[in-house]
Amino acid sequence: MLGGLTGWHLLALVVIILLLFGAAKLPALAKSVGQSARVFKGEMKAMKEDDAATATPPAPPVTGSAAGTAASSAEPGPDTKP
Repeated sequence: MLGGLTGWHLLALVVIILLLFGAAKLPALAKSVGQSARVFKGEMKAMKEDDAATATPPAPPVTGSAAGTAASSAEPGPDTKP
């Protein structure tokens, strides 16, 4: 993508940026770009965590003794005879 850029090209870009924005505004511009990148990175991380949480919901553990106790203490259903 940027394989054809040489040192002279980069120097020309820096001069054009200085002319457009001025030397006084460059630190503020760099700070805002850095903050935007940081926020974007944080949001991407949060989205990945949300996707991971919704993709694999934790199943409640079922043990043999708990399943037998719950079944024996439950009321009989309509298909069982008294």
